[in-house]
Amino acid sequence: MALSLYVDTARWRAHQKTVIDQFPGVIPVCKGNGYGFGHERLADEAARFGADMLAVGTTYEAAKIKDWFSGDLLVLTPFRRGEEPVPLPDRVIRSVSSVDGVHALVGARVVIECMSSMKRHGVREEELPQLHSAIEDVRLEGFALHLPLDRPDGTDAVEEVIGWMDRLRAARLPLHTMFVSHLRAEEQARLQQQFPQTRFRARIGTRLWLGDHEATEYRGAVLDVTRVAKGDRFGYRQQKAASDGWLVVVAGGTSHGVGLEAPKAMHGVMPRAKGVARAGLATVNRNLSPFVWAGKQRWFAEPPHMQVSILFVPSDAQEPRVGDELVAHLRHTTTQFDRLVER
Repeated sequence: MALSLYVDTARWRAHQKTVIDQFPGVIPVCKGNGYGFGHERLADEAARFGADMLAVGTTYEAAKIKDWFSGDLLVLTPFRRGEEPVPLPDRVIRSVSSVDGVHALVGARVVIECMSSMKRHGVREEELPQLHSAIEDVRLEGFALHLPLDRPDGTDAVEEVIGWMDRLRAARLPLHTMFVSHLRAEEQARLQQQFPQTRFRARIGTRLWLGDHEATEYRGAVLDVTRVAKGDRFGYRQQKAASDGWLVVVAGGTSHGVGLEAPKAMHGVMPRAKGVARAGLATVNRNLSPFVWAGKQRWFAEPPHMQVSILFVPSDAQEPRVGDELVAHLRHTTTQFDRLVER
């Protein structure tokens, strides 16, 4: 019995097609844990819909995926002098975010990242004149801009890209290809219309693979059910049951990513109030699990174990049975499933 990822394959692929149709020349991104599907599966999907390039996070990922994808591989993490050398084929393209990095990659295929309002990494405007001599020794695939997801100050993503296009043109640098991230389809279309001689290529991961939330579902199988009365002790720490009910052992623990949660940026009074409430409950060992039974998200009876979680289901709910599956609201990018089930 397992933590399973169920995929409605026809629906999942239909969503992929809508994204591909909206973004001509899209470059699918396959990084981390493969957005919950795994690198091999996403490489197969990218090949299936005819992608000529696949973006990966690191050189280590490129070294693995090269055996599953025959097209070009774009490494998104910028090159740094002194990094561990990883043997890679010539079809691997390196991202570079500094003039020094360009100088160090003689003969390599490179994409040069420009410093966007993300302020994460990239060459700055004042460094552009230095790129003239540097790019003579590399095979320049184009420039790139990684843009923020939100713009609370009301700035325009298209105007930010145009600003960089103007700077690159003023510096007499080639503008045959611009790689972009986090633009809407209509924004990319505006740019393509304004700069017909430049090919804009969107690097897309989350929207492509996870954009249709109804196409996938995690479920954990029930392994054991034990009735407890109020006051009964249980578990590693021998806590007392708060009321009558059942201890439900379900597949899915910390090795699967259950119990892991990335920090969230909270905006507004209500989300902050809920966050404070959750933190307060955690101090008295009340932690909500991702597992749903009888229409309700159930509480962890104790912190999740390595491969299973123990939930508390009160006696006023239907008793779970061994073999039942509980839907689990899990984050794809932090979850490792035991099996994938195509539907």
